[in-house]
Amino acid sequence: MKVIGLDLGLHSLGISISDQHQMLARGLENLRFEVDENYQVARKKIASLLIEERVETIVLGYPKNMDGTIGAQAIETKRFKQLLEQDTNVPIVLWDERLTTKMANTMMRDQKLTRKVRHKNVDKSSAIILLQSYLDTKK
Repeated sequence: MKVIGLDLGLHSLGISISDQHQMLARGLENLRFEVDENYQVARKKIASLLIEERVETIVLGYPKNMDGTIGAQAIETKRFKQLLEQDTNVPIVLWDERLTTKMANTMMRDQKLTRKVRHKNVDKSSAIILLQSYLDTKK
């Protein structure tokens, strides 16, 4: 069974997935959506992925502030988690995602990707980093 990683942004959702052995994370997509109070597009996409990919766990990036406090985006992430829990019985793990966006941007800059490409893919790259860190703790 696989694990998916999610990095929720203001207008996008980065999605990554593990291999069958839960050793390696790879990016699936960066889902763009309009502001929607209930995240309908994102929830529908996740629901289909859970079935198609036979997912056993969802790892949702939890954006704590650097000092460990909870800010507005972390509160929104918890709300998103609650909405997902209404859609599925797959366990959802909140995973500390501090610095994943910075790491993703640095890696893409090192690959000499344009600012436009980096912007378009940063949430997906962050989702890969956070999922891989989760998988590494399970080894």
